[in-house]
Formats: sequence, C-alpha cells, structure tokens
Amino acid sequence: MNFVVGKEWLNENLNNEQIKIVDCRFELGNPDKGADLYEEGHIPGAVYFDLEKQLSAPVSKHGGRHPLPEIARFKSYIEKAGIDNTKTVIAYDGGEGSYASRFWWLLQFLGHEKVFVLNEGFKGWIEARYMTTKDIPEYEATEFEVNIRKEMMASYEEVKEVVEQEKKSPILIDSREERRYIGEVEPIDRIPGHIPSAINKFWAEGLEQGSFKDSEEQKNRFAELDTKDPVIVYCGSGVTAASNYIALKMAGFENVKLYAGSYSDWVSYEQNPVAKGKNQ
Repeated sequence: MNFVVGKEWLNENLNNEQIKIVDCRFELGNPDKGADLYEEGHIPGAVYFDLEKQLSAPVSKHGGRHPLPEIARFKSYIEKAGIDNTKTVIAYDGGEGSYASRFWWLLQFLGHEKVFVLNEGFKGWIEARYMTTKDIPEYEATEFEVNIRKEMMASYEEVKEVVEQEKKSPILIDSREERRYIGEVEPIDRIPGHIPSAINKFWAEGLEQGSFKDSEEQKNRFAELDTKDPVIVYCGSGVTAASNYIALKMAGFENVKLYAGSYSDWVSYEQNPVAKGKNQ
C-alpha cells in the first residue's frame, strides 16, 4: 500500500473527477491562519478542512487537546466535499506533513483506503510553480459508507493497562521532540514528561524537506523494534503522531494503533503517573 503521492503525479491528474483534494493547512496558536491561506490560494479543486473545526471535536475535560471529531459530523463534511468510497483522496498541508496525516488517519479510520498525503505539501506545489486558484469549489453531496477500523485506535484504557501492568507489549512510542519527552520543557500540557515505559521517536525525523522518507529509511528509524510487535503511538494531542503512524506502516509494522487523546489526555487524569528522562 502506498501512503504518499508526489506533486508531479497530482499535477498530471488535476482534471480527474475521481480524485478529490483536501487542503489541511493550519497553524497552532493562530487557528484562523489555515483558512486565510486557503482563501489566498490553493490547489485547484481543493476543499478546506480545519484541524479544530472539522478534524477535531470541542475540547472537554478528557480526550486531549484535539479530540477525534464525532463520526457522524465528520462523515457529513466528507460527503459535502464530494467524497464517497470510490474516490481517491489527496490531502496536503503547508509541507509539515502532520495536518495532512491527521486527515489521512481519520479517513482511513472510517474505512477509506484510497487516501494519500501529498509529499512537500503546498510549499512544494508553489516551488514547482504549479497552478493555484482562489476559486472555492462546490461539489454535489455524496453518500459515504462508514466502516470503522477499530484496530487503528488505542483507547485510554488500553494505554493505562500497559502502564499499570508494566506490560512490554504493546510498545508505547512518544512522537514528540526529545526535550518534551524527557520533561525538560512543556509549553502546553499540565505537567512535563511522558507516559511511563514509552520510547521516543520524534515524528519529524520521518520526513525530509516535507516528504516522507522511503520505507527503508523508516525501517532504520525503528530498527530496534520487531515489525510484528504491536505498537501504540502518541504525541501531545494526537496530530503529529499520525505522521509516525504512517511511518510505522511504511516500515512494515503490522499492528499499529494511535492513542488519539495522547499525552494531553493522559495528564488530564491527575492520578496518572508521568515519567521523566530517558528509558523510564
């Protein structure tokens, strides 16, 4: 299974009615920026999906900073965008890869397999001097059949069981940068550190200049792990971990789950333990 496409391929297929394009640009700390950028110019035919309005539910006491959207509501957004189960969907962001990966994961979770991330994102598209537009498309609403893939998501209870029973499997992977993982800094969440027993694999190391590294390079990133081992991946709020989810699948891991609430959900329960430093 392929997970990404290149800008050249998309440019050649812009007029293919079986392809739908989704703009996922977003800027943390400036939540209106993505929509503004979309209105200033986007890939022709692209519809806009906002991280906090379409790709997340409202924040509550638990569930993390970017809870998964309510399924029926997300389904309605997909259908309004003209996406049904037959369409091939290409998601892009500014070139970070993480916001497009969030959309990729959500659509996969709903049972749609023909969804891909655009390597290099909008930045690469602009650098190639491909066509952009300010026109906002409207599509005839479709019907999307949801087939939830429960095996893609780890619940809070599953993660808690790993920690409380000190299980060696599944393996917990923290996708945040090392400084946050070891507890040296924590700019957002209640308390610094990581979920006990988790290892650190910074999500951004799975990409290079906005493109996902190839399968061999991803295998090297996770070389100390067995691809048959079950893995639960998380980050701060479940967004950047989606990039590591893709990287793990590219590396050949068979059993990968995303803890959608991630560290921000874990520390919303005051009784939960937190580890600091490496290898704890």
